[in-house]
Amino acid sequence: MAHHARVGRDEDAGSALEAAIRDLLATRAAAATICPSEAARKVALERGSAEEDAWRPLMEPARMAARRLVDRGEVEVLQRGRVVDPATAKGPVRIRRVR
Repeated sequence: MAHHARVGRDEDAGSALEAAIRDLLATRAAAATICPSEAARKVALERGSAEEDAWRPLMEPARMAARRLVDRGEVEVLQRGRVVDPATAKGPVRIRRVR
């Protein structure tokens, strides 16, 4: 459990998650979307976590990373296929490149 907390609180987790979102989207079709959990899993794996659910503490930081990318005009956050404000979105969201 201690490892989970360390992974989630790491100061550069935000930058790593932003990079993971960009990397994941770069490997997909232009209109494709990703789930924030994909970025969280990628970062947890890159940081060497062998624990199956080590990515879970990175979920809110992943959503926050997506919000920053929205603010920079790089991505859009969607719910049920519609672009939403990531600051007020509740529940599952998807991320895609700006069209």
